Formats: sequence, structure tokens, C-alpha cells
Amino acid sequence: MKTKIHEQKPATPEEVWQLLRENEKILQENERKREKANEEWNRRFQETDRQMKETDRQMKETDRQMKETDRQMKESGKRIDKIYNLFNSQWSKLVESLVEGKLIELLQARGIDVNETYSRLQRSYRDENGNLEQREIDIIAANGKEVVAVEVKTTLRPDDVKHFMNTLKIFKNLFFRYKNETIYGAVAYLKSDAEAAAFAERQGLFVIRATGDSASLVNKPTFKPKAF
Repeated sequence: MKTKIHEQKPATPEEVWQLLRENEKILQENERKREKANEEWNRRFQETDRQMKETDRQMKETDRQMKETDRQMKESGKRIDKIYNLFNSQWSKLVESLVEGKLIELLQARGIDVNETYSRLQRSYRDENGNLEQREIDIIAANGKEVVAVEVKTTLRPDDVKHFMNTLKIFKNLFFRYKNETIYGAVAYLKSDAEAAAFAERQGLFVIRATGDSASLVNKPTFKPKAF
């Protein structure tokens, strides 16, 4: 028995055109979807770019505001320092006045027979590295043989004592007129922090406290001053 073979009929022109039209329609739809996808991608890209630019602008603005705040804080700090320094300077002058008015009497009572005082002894010099330094002695009491150099602080701290001790060690090199005299040191204060007054006495310094409208020595009766 022979198998019957079905032959495929060739497409008619109308069928071909129909296929072409359908294919064109598919291509157009795909193109439309592609363009829509591109538009969405461009929109998102532009939105992302806008957000990045806005973020950058905000960061720059934040940075500007931080710099302005920092400037204002520094300016405020300078004003506060200026007020503090002025206030501290006025207190220092008051303490110096109180101390100088009683200094001769206080030292004579401890066997240092000084008879004159003067203030603000200054000396500029070059240190071992060639840097210009300046040292100042707030009050000097003298008698031609002995000199008592006084450092005055509204608030006396241990570091103040250490710095003053370093000054006393080079005192004769700084102030040549006293090179043949005996040098003693004293610290005067309105308030003492961290037992600075006791520390000063252990270093061999006279310790003077300004109180009310006067001043007094707080060293022990057995205290012996250190000579420089």
C-alpha cells in the first residue's frame, strides 16, 4: 500500500503580504517598547543626575555653613579670650598692687632687709636655638645686696611655679646688674590650684597670698628660702 504524500501549497501573494504586515507590526511594537525603555532609562538617569547635583549642592552648602559656624566660633572665642585676658589683667594689676604695698614689710619680717620695690622688669634674649624670648618679673624688691623676684598670678598653678623656677635659674644671666647679688624667689596669688602654693614652698620660694585689701606670707615659720 502506497503512502499518500500531502504537498504544501505555495503561499498566495495575499498571504505573503499578510505575513509581512504582521511582521512589520511586531517590529514596530518592539521599536516602540525599546524607545519607551530608552525614555524611561533617560528619565531615571536624568533624575539620578539631578539628585546627585542636588546632593552635591547640599554638601557644598553644608560645608559652607560649617565653615561659617567655625569662623563664628573662632571669632566668639577671640572675643571671649579678649574679655578674659582683660579681666585677668585687671585682677593681676590689683593683686600686684596689694602685694607690692606689703612686700617690704613681709620680707623684712622674714629677715630679708629689702628697702625698695619696682615692677615690670623685662628682658628680651635669644635662646639656644636662636629664637627670640622674653622674660618678665612682675615685682622686684631689693637692697643692693639681695633681690627678691616676685611672680604674681590671679590663679597660681604648678606649671606657673615650674616656669618661674626656670626663670630664676637664668635670672643673673638675663639681668646682669644683679649678677653679684643674692637672688630669692616669691610667688603671689589670689587663688591656688592643685596645691601649687605648697609646691612653690617646697621649691624654696616665698609664698604670698593676696587677701581682701592686703597680703600675707603663708610659708611655715621654719621656712628657709632658696638662694639663686
